[in-house]
Amino acid sequence: MASLSILDIEELAEGCDVEAKRASGRDGQGELPKSFFESYSAMANTYGGVIFLGIEEKPKGKFSLTGIAVPDHVLKTLWDGLNNRQRISINLLTDKMVEVIAVQDKQVIRIAVPRAKRSQRPVYVGQNPLTGSYRRNYEGDYLCDEETVKRMLAEQVEEVRDARLLENYGFDDIDPNTLKAYRNQFKATKPDHPWLDQDDKEFLQSIGGWLRDRQTSKEGLTVAGLLMFGKLPSILEGVPHYVVDYQERPEPRTEARWVDRVTTDGTWSGNLYDFYRRVIQKLFSDLKVPFKLKGAKRVDDTPVHEALREALINTLIHADYTGRVPIQIIKLPDMFLFRNPGVMRLPLEDALRGGTSDCRNRKLQKMFQLIGFSDQAGSGIPKIYWNWKREHWRSPDLLDKVEPDQTILRMLMVNVLPEETLKELDERFGSSFRELSHDQQLALATVAIEGKVTHTRLKSMTTTHPHDLTKALCALVKDGLLGSAGATRGTFYFFLGEAPDAEVDLVAQSYRLVEQTSPDDFFSELIADETTSDDLRSSSDDLGLSSDDLGLSSDDLGSSSDDLGLSSDDLGLSSNDLELSSNDLGLSSDDWESLMAIAATVRNKGKVSTDILEATILKLCQGRFLNHKQLQELLNRSHNTLRLGYLSKMQKKGQLELRYPEKPTHPNQGYRTKKSSSNDF
Repeated sequence: MASLSILDIEELAEGCDVEAKRASGRDGQGELPKSFFESYSAMANTYGGVIFLGIEEKPKGKFSLTGIAVPDHVLKTLWDGLNNRQRISINLLTDKMVEVIAVQDKQVIRIAVPRAKRSQRPVYVGQNPLTGSYRRNYEGDYLCDEETVKRMLAEQVEEVRDARLLENYGFDDIDPNTLKAYRNQFKATKPDHPWLDQDDKEFLQSIGGWLRDRQTSKEGLTVAGLLMFGKLPSILEGVPHYVVDYQERPEPRTEARWVDRVTTDGTWSGNLYDFYRRVIQKLFSDLKVPFKLKGAKRVDDTPVHEALREALINTLIHADYTGRVPIQIIKLPDMFLFRNPGVMRLPLEDALRGGTSDCRNRKLQKMFQLIGFSDQAGSGIPKIYWNWKREHWRSPDLLDKVEPDQTILRMLMVNVLPEETLKELDERFGSSFRELSHDQQLALATVAIEGKVTHTRLKSMTTTHPHDLTKALCALVKDGLLGSAGATRGTFYFFLGEAPDAEVDLVAQSYRLVEQTSPDDFFSELIADETTSDDLRSSSDDLGLSSDDLGLSSDDLGSSSDDLGLSSDDLGLSSNDLELSSNDLGLSSDDWESLMAIAATVRNKGKVSTDILEATILKLCQGRFLNHKQLQELLNRSHNTLRLGYLSKMQKKGQLELRYPEKPTHPNQGYRTKKSSSNDF
């Protein structure tokens, strides 16, 4: 029988997700708690973890021993339940994962719950995944909402998420300049390839952007084809939550104060290939490493350029485009942040080890691979880490987060142990600092640079066994070199008297925020901007790219349509200005019924031609101002589709006039047909 102490369990809790349950039962002999399978489901659907039966955790992070008098009875109930499909959907445990251990003079059951594979999730209690699926956060187990469960089910059954045929989407939805640019890059990469002689339809089909269903004979764009080459209004109709956003910020703050931005604002095509081409040049600019171009072809790549290119492409090809979190890339002084919706399909340790690929969007991966920008060997993440290490920079930080599902990669351009940091630590701790182990020095240096350190962060920077890292951190606390707070996976370490909420310099603050707080806290203004600021911004009337735009000159890359950071206060709007009802706009119930009748032909169809939709908008707005919310309801079209694809465009063309011409970005802006356009219908 294995033997542990309470101290061992407390140390274990700091390195992994741990749940302790009293499990004494009514008679004190031991009983499997009713909540066990909820914790089992939650851990399996998140990161895995360890459940101790016979130990009480009260308060959080403090363990007291209760023991189980008759463990055999509990074990029988456990295995009976695990193999009962009425009780739990799947048994992930083997005999080696369940053991009776001695803690002091009592018996405790230790159960190691593995993270379920993608094909096994969701693991759920009972017979209905929609009502019995749980996941884990720092506060405990929580029941998943229906949208989260459906996403896990889709991940389970769909090996490839971007290969689906989109009925009624064809070449009218493709940006021709984007496809032409891609074909030119393909030709430069593979000058003798037989696909070069194919027409656009055949070429799209060869690379995975076009599909013909042999059973139904229906054909059209795939999800990958639309995302890679589509026009923004068409993308938003097919993928409603689609948002891509790049920001360059001059200061390492959490506020979204940017000096350069590329986002889905209607001033360019909005598709993934053009987003990649624009953003990659911005990521490369100002790097303090040599970089040469020979024409449009890259030569003499440095490790830094290769790592950034891998990071950007990984973000695009692994994103869950059904998720509500935007794709975001942020460039800060000495730091890059990449975020995509969706958790990692592989466990973090497998991704870091490499050699295994489980790409969510394999068609997109293939498209980038064909022009020399990706591979399918599962080497992307190891390549990023290795190239960053070659520069002697701190190891990148890859975070897999839930609620909402997202993956964040942080890449710091900071030396592992900067000389100035070592001097600071020498002054703080004296000669005792140099006598510490390398891992302990690394931990203290991380606190000095990032404001705090966690077990997970330290593990990402060294090959030392996790248990030894736990002991190293505990020793630093015991010796008074660090303080600690939090419990289990939430435990973090900091300098005594300098808790992480204390004032620190801005660089250190930005370095620590991704781990110290929820990623949403760092990206909060970006999320709000993407979900609500459509009311606060205008777009260009040109949704395509001209030949000059496709050249991606420095002027093109540095331009933006307007300041997207405006708030209602900046615009001089009161709370009363923000909400106008139909009555405020002078619409009676009879007027509304008449408008519904006019819009019926569009509202009841999933897809109509641009001419028909524009004509309907002009007829609806003839003699009256309608705001975007009313037009959304009348036409059954998304906000982004109307604002970016039609209303702004028609206003710029002189077909519509604004209710608030002095405030173009008024959140309740109205649109009325100009008299000169009334003869069109």
